[in-house]
Amino acid sequence: MIMLLTILTLFIGGLVAWSIEAWNKDLPRWISVGTCIIASILIATLYFQPTQQELMLAGVSSTWYEVLSIPWIPRFGIGFVLAIDGLSLLMVSLTLFLGFIAILSSWDEIDRRPGFFQFNLMWTLAGVVGVFVALDLFLFFFFWEVMLIPMYLLIAIWGHENKAYAAMKFFLFTQVSGLIMLVAILALVLGVAGTGVPLTFNYFDLMGHQLGEGLSFWLMCGFFVAFVVKLPGFPFHTWLPDAHTQAPTAASVLLAGILLKTGAYGLIRFTVPLFPEAAADIAGVAMTLGAISIVYGALLAFAQTDFKRLVAYSSVSHMGFVLVGVFAWTELSIQGSVMQMVAHGLSTAALFMIAGALQHRLHTRDMTRMGGIWHSAPRMGAVAMFFIIASLGMPGLGNFVGEFLILLGAFSINKTITVIATMGLITGAVYGLIAMQRVFQGQKSSDPEISGIKFGDFGSREMAAMIPMIIALTWIGVYPQPVFDLVDPVLASLYELTLGTSSQWIGASQ
Repeated sequence: MIMLLTILTLFIGGLVAWSIEAWNKDLPRWISVGTCIIASILIATLYFQPTQQELMLAGVSSTWYEVLSIPWIPRFGIGFVLAIDGLSLLMVSLTLFLGFIAILSSWDEIDRRPGFFQFNLMWTLAGVVGVFVALDLFLFFFFWEVMLIPMYLLIAIWGHENKAYAAMKFFLFTQVSGLIMLVAILALVLGVAGTGVPLTFNYFDLMGHQLGEGLSFWLMCGFFVAFVVKLPGFPFHTWLPDAHTQAPTAASVLLAGILLKTGAYGLIRFTVPLFPEAAADIAGVAMTLGAISIVYGALLAFAQTDFKRLVAYSSVSHMGFVLVGVFAWTELSIQGSVMQMVAHGLSTAALFMIAGALQHRLHTRDMTRMGGIWHSAPRMGAVAMFFIIASLGMPGLGNFVGEFLILLGAFSINKTITVIATMGLITGAVYGLIAMQRVFQGQKSSDPEISGIKFGDFGSREMAAMIPMIIALTWIGVYPQPVFDLVDPVLASLYELTLGTSSQWIGASQ
C-alpha cells in the first residue's frame, strides 16, 4: 500500500495546493513541500522493511519490497499492479528528492497562478512515480501520459519567450512516440493471448512469451522508439533543447533530472527483458546511436552561447552513455547505466537551477553577455564549478563512476563504439570549462543592460538545495557500493533472464 499512498499523496497534495491559491498565494509552495515530505517518509520506510517478497519472472527468482495487485478491468486482463524493487526504489527516491529541488528553485520565480503551478509540479511527480512502479502495461501507459500533460502545461504557461512552440514540440514528440508504444503493448498482449495464455497486461505474465521473431522485432521497436525519444537519443533528440530552453527552472529540473530517466528505465525494465532476442538484433545499431548522441550532443553543446541550451545538449551527450551501456548489456555496463542515471539527474538538475538563477537575475541566458560573475557571487561560482567538473566526469564524483563502468563494460562488446564514445569525455571537458570561463571568470560584463544590475549571490534557500546534491554526488563517487547493493539483485535477475541470448548479443554487437 505504500506505493499507492505515495502516488495518492502527490495527487491530493497538488489538488490542495491549487485549491488553496484563492486564499493565500504563498501557501501552495508550502503545501508542495509538505506533500514531498510525507511522500518521502512513506518511501523511506521501504529501506527499513525487514522482509521482501520473492517472485518468479519467466522462471527466474526476483526480489520485491512490495507488490500490490488489484483487479481493475478483469474482462481485458487489466489490473492495478504496483511493484517496487531496488531499481524502482532508487528511481522513486531520486524523483522525490528532485521534487524538493524543483520547489526550492521556483520559490520566488513564479508569481502567476502559483497554486496551479504547484498542482502541475505535484502531478508530474505522481506520474513519474507511477511509471517507476507500475507493472501492468496498461497502467504503465496511463502514468506515462499523466506525467506528459502537466509538464506540457508547465512549459506552455510559465515558459519563456518561445514557450508555445517548445511546449507543442515536446508534446508531439512524446505523444506520438507514446502512441507507438501503446500499439506495441496491445499487439504484445494480443499476440501472447494467441498462444493460449489468458488475456493479460501483467508484466509478470507477459515475461518469457514465445512469439515469432518478426513480430517480436516490431513490437520491440515500438517500445524502443518511445523510450529513446524520452531518453533522448539521436536522432529523436531535437525536442529537448527547445523544451529545456523555454521551460521554467522547476520544469527544467524535473525534465532533466527524472523525466529523461523514465526512458532509460523503460529500456532496462521493458525493452530488453521482454524482447531479448529482438533487442540483441539491434544492439549494434542502438550502441551506435548512443555513441553518435555522445559526440554529436557534445559538439552542439560546444557551439552554444545560450547557457540552458548548452546544458540541454550536454544531457543528450550524457544520456548517450546510458544507451550504450544498456545495449552493451553486460553486468558492468548496466550497473554503470544506473549510476549514470542517478549522477546525471543530480548534476544536470543543479546546472539548470544555476542557469535559471542567472536568467532570473540578469534576464538573459546569453553567455557572451556575461562574465566575471564570480567576483559578485563567489558561492554561485564555486557551486557551478563543482557541478561542471562533476558533469565532465571528474574522478571521485558520481558521473565518473557511471561513465567508467559503461565504457569498461561496453569495451568487451564493441571496441570501436567504446573508443568513439570516449571522445565525448574530451569534448565535454572543453565545453564545460569554456562555459565556466565565459560566465564566471574574466572581466565583468561591459553590457550596459547587465553591468548596472546588482547581482545577488546564492542565499540560504539555494544553498540548501545545492549542498545535498554536492554531498550525494561526492558520496556515490567515493563510495558507490550502497547504490550497487540496492540495484544489483534487480540487475542480476534481469541479466539472468536474457542470459540465453548472451552469445547472440555479443555477436550482434561486434
